[in-house]
Amino acid sequence: MLRLIAKSLCLRCQCATAIPLHLRQCSTLSSAENQQTVDALYDLSVDIQKVRQLKSWVLHECPAYTKQMRSQRELWMSVCPKEKELVGIIEKFPASFFTSSSHHDDQRDNIAYFQSLNLNNRIITKLMASAPQSFSRPVEQNELMVCTLQQAYQDLGGEEANMKVWLQKLLSQNPFVLLKRPEVLRQNLLFLRDKGFSPAELLRLLSKLRGFVTELNPECMSRTLAYSQDTMGCSEKELRGIILNCPAVLYYPDVILAERFKGLLGAGISMSQIKEAPTVLELTTQIVNYRIQRLRVYGYDIRTGSLEVLNGTKKEFEMSYGKLMLRRERPIFNPVAPLKVDD
Repeated sequence: MLRLIAKSLCLRCQCATAIPLHLRQCSTLSSAENQQTVDALYDLSVDIQKVRQLKSWVLHECPAYTKQMRSQRELWMSVCPKEKELVGIIEKFPASFFTSSSHHDDQRDNIAYFQSLNLNNRIITKLMASAPQSFSRPVEQNELMVCTLQQAYQDLGGEEANMKVWLQKLLSQNPFVLLKRPEVLRQNLLFLRDKGFSPAELLRLLSKLRGFVTELNPECMSRTLAYSQDTMGCSEKELRGIILNCPAVLYYPDVILAERFKGLLGAGISMSQIKEAPTVLELTTQIVNYRIQRLRVYGYDIRTGSLEVLNGTKKEFEMSYGKLMLRRERPIFNPVAPLKVDD
C-alpha cells in the first residue's frame, strides 16, 4: 500500500516541483568504482555483490567519505550493537552509513535526542538508514517536528500513556515525516477540522495516514473531496465516514480515483458496494480485475457478494481466497442426518 501512496503522491495535483539536478544531494558519479569505498566495505565484511545489486551507484560516488569509518562505525553501533545487523544495514543503505565527518556532531546529538524520548534503538536505526538527512541537520529541527506531532496527538485527545508507542509507530512507518515543515501538519489538520472531523476522528486519521498527512495540502484535498462526493453522490457526513474507512480518498488525485471508479463500475460493482467497502479504491484496476477472475473460478460473484474479500495485501487476499476454497470443498455437516455405521 505504501508504494501505491508514494506513486499517487508523485502525481498529486502537480503541487510539487522537481528539485533541479544541481541542487540534489548527490555527489559526482564516476564511470569506475571508487576503490576507497570498495576497500572500506570489504573491511566491514560487507557483501560487495549485494551492494552492486541494490545500490551500485554508491560505489561510483566521489567523494565517498570512507576515511572516518571508525568513528562512523562507533556512532552506528551506539544504536545497533550487533555486528551482523549493522553489516546488513550497510549492505542495504551504504550511502546512509558513509557520510561527511562534518555531520557527525549532528548525528550524535540527534541519536541522543531520540534516545531521550525512550524510542527503541531499532526504530532509531531505521530512521538513520531510511532518512539519513534528518540526522545530518541540527537536532533543533527534529525537536520542533516531534514536539508538533506530540502536541497534535495531545490536542486531539490522545492518551499520554500511549504517546510514545504512537510516535514510535508513526516514525517507523514514515521516517520522512521528520523532514516536513510543522506548519504543513497544522494547516492540514485545521482544514480537516473545518470539514467537520471531530478531534477523535482527526487522531484516527493522523494515525491511519502514517504521517502522510504532511504530504497533502488543503487545495488538493478540497478538490479530491469535491470530486469524491460528487461521484459517489453522498452527503458530507457520509463522505467523512468513507474517508475514515479509506484515507486513500484524501491523497489520491481525481485522475486516479476516476480510473478506479470506472474500473469497478465496469466490473459490475455498484456504487453502493463501493461506499460500503471503500478500501477497494486502494487497489489498481489491474489488481481488482485479476482478483475478480480468481474468485469467479470458485463461483464467487462479486456483484452480489461483499467487496471485503477483494481488499488487503496479496498475502491477505490469498488467505481470504483460501478460506473461500475450503468452504466450497468442505462437505456441509448436517447434525440431524443419520450416521452411517458398519453392521
